[in-house]
Amino acid sequence: MKLFRKLRRNLIAFGKFKSYLVYAIGEIILIVIGISIAWKINDLNDIRKNNIVEQKIYQNLNEELNTNLHLLKGLIDEYPKTIIYLENTLKYVGKAPNEITQGAKDTIINIQHKDVSLLDNSVNSIVNTTKFEIIESDDLKDLIAVYPSKINGFKDQDDKIKAIISDRLKPVLEKHISLIDLLPKENANYRHIKEFGSKSDYITLLNNKEYQNSIIDRLLQTQIQLNNAKMLRGKTKILITKLKEELE
Repeated sequence: MKLFRKLRRNLIAFGKFKSYLVYAIGEIILIVIGISIAWKINDLNDIRKNNIVEQKIYQNLNEELNTNLHLLKGLIDEYPKTIIYLENTLKYVGKAPNEITQGAKDTIINIQHKDVSLLDNSVNSIVNTTKFEIIESDDLKDLIAVYPSKINGFKDQDDKIKAIISDRLKPVLEKHISLIDLLPKENANYRHIKEFGSKSDYITLLNNKEYQNSIIDRLLQTQIQLNNAKMLRGKTKILITKLKEELE
């Protein structure tokens, strides 16, 4: 820089304004080139950092999606069993007391529901933050953007089934069925309560309209949820495939 300043002073001192002008333009060009190179290096660093962040986003999302895919496969196997159990329960309506076997009673009082815990932390983090803009693939962006709504729809349907069980089915069951039936038969400590406690009334329960409606409603909602699970499994598979293409 000292050399350039000395050269500038000498050109001015000797009145070589034309040469000075050429020199000044050359110096400006050098400065512009230097700034351009610095910007380019900075841009390359930003691209490298964004690529690292993008790959991390893909990896986290891929893990979440594969977990969901595994859960959905299990639910798709489980829901048909629940549907069959509910259909079998309805077949006991109108039966005579001697036709309500112990196996039938076990079916009637079984109101368990498989808990669902689909993951959406990574996908929501992408959609609701600047991470979404880092993703370069427009097709992948479109798939990611709609996925949270599908998850929420599935969760809402599951909440609807849970509400049927907790708010409608359990109260009517507890009204007619004694929990004594759940106590181990072989345990001598429970002989007294089993002999003298209030008995279950399965026939009255089965003929109760609220009970029948609750079972039918749960059956219908479970069939809807089975279709939801199959649809969401398909969406999840497509998203996993697209992510795999981006990771390769």
